[in-house]
Amino acid sequence: MLQIHESFKGSKKNDIHMKTYLKTLHKRLTPFLLTIIASIAFVSKASAQDGAAASEADIINDLGLSLDTVWMLLAAMLVFFMQPGFALVEAGFTRTKNTANILMKNFLDFMLGSILFFFIGYGVMFGEGGVIGTPNFFSLDVNPVDLPVEGFLVFQTVFCATAATIVSGAMAERTKFSMYLAYTVCISVFIYPVSGHWTWGGGWLMNGEQGSFMIESFGATFHDFAGSTIVHSVGGWVALIGAWTLGPRLGKYTKEGKSKAIPGHNLTIASLGVFILWFGWFGFNPGSQLAASGVDNRTAISHVFLTTNLAACAGGFVSLLTAWAKYKKPSLSLTLNGILAGLVGITAGCDLVSPIGSLIIGTVCGAAMVFSVEFIDRVLKIDDPVGASSVHGVCGFIGTVMTGLLAVEGGLFYGGGSGLVLAQLTGAVVIGFWAIVAGIIIFKILDVIFGLRVSKRIEEEGLDIYEHGETAYN
Repeated sequence: MLQIHESFKGSKKNDIHMKTYLKTLHKRLTPFLLTIIASIAFVSKASAQDGAAASEADIINDLGLSLDTVWMLLAAMLVFFMQPGFALVEAGFTRTKNTANILMKNFLDFMLGSILFFFIGYGVMFGEGGVIGTPNFFSLDVNPVDLPVEGFLVFQTVFCATAATIVSGAMAERTKFSMYLAYTVCISVFIYPVSGHWTWGGGWLMNGEQGSFMIESFGATFHDFAGSTIVHSVGGWVALIGAWTLGPRLGKYTKEGKSKAIPGHNLTIASLGVFILWFGWFGFNPGSQLAASGVDNRTAISHVFLTTNLAACAGGFVSLLTAWAKYKKPSLSLTLNGILAGLVGITAGCDLVSPIGSLIIGTVCGAAMVFSVEFIDRVLKIDDPVGASSVHGVCGFIGTVMTGLLAVEGGLFYGGGSGLVLAQLTGAVVIGFWAIVAGIIIFKILDVIFGLRVSKRIEEEGLDIYEHGETAYN
């Protein structure tokens, strides 16, 4: 019993010691545990805040990309609307008996051009390769921008269609419809995509890497923001070769070689066509920024809107004054082409030149167009019914080179040296040479094998009835 009692007493003492120990442990552990819990809570809250911030940033970025996509597609719609503009200008500057033929051609170049550019042209232009991109037949694997490739394809398609439709006007009133279809194929899958690959496709003319040809030669790359050379000069030079290969319309020149005017049938619809083209150019040039979100992009597209409009106004007004001084009458037809000349000229450097610079480019192009039309008609004896070669070929070349003079950053007149202007001259000459040589080969082959031109009777009575079995006016 004594042992049990002593054991009990020892156990009681142990319990007291245990309780004391637990109380001490509790006092020590409680602040530690509370600190851990607080730390976990803080980290969880911080993580939640970081997640919310990341989510908010993702949402803002996603909204920006959505806005940029909508802007690109809206610009593509405006450029597409230039197709009826070209159709009305060409129809108004030519004769009634060929109107249905002209309208049909402008539908055809967009329908066929869209399919062909999707099939092969897009890959040639943006695919991998030095001189020519690797074709991706009916494939959308190549996407050089951070926007949906489908939208970018559509945007590039409407530019390709513009290059093709320029040729139609210079060859109007005497070309077989089947031959128009044939050379539209060549432009859409070969001529335009190859020169486009050299430039917008990341090719050698716009390669800014150290050691590249342009950097080593000039210290600058070729700059064509929206296509004065890439789109308009290519179309203009091919148009000139096409008109030269065809020969003049019947009755255009006397036996002595003197040029005779063949008035267009409706300057009203031609004027409407120019208004539509002017409107569409606000998609053509500002849309080439390919983005509208953010301070830089909204500032850029606003600047391009301004320079585009000022150049058009200067081109139209100066061509009016030039024609008035030269021919003693303020010609409506030359004023219409002067507006287009200003628009074509500013397209290369609309992002780089100042508003004053855009007025200078429009002024030079508007005046040059009047003299170019006369030179091509009376000296070269090439019959271009709508002046496409002068408006798009000559003024596209002039505007591209003048960008090297008037660019606020890098331009010769702004202390940038001769590098940019030489790069611009090189690009304009090389692409022009490419378009002319390719045009000669294609048109000569088509003419020898199939014959480009309709018969004398069809030309005299009109292409509408013989080529299409219907007329535009009844």
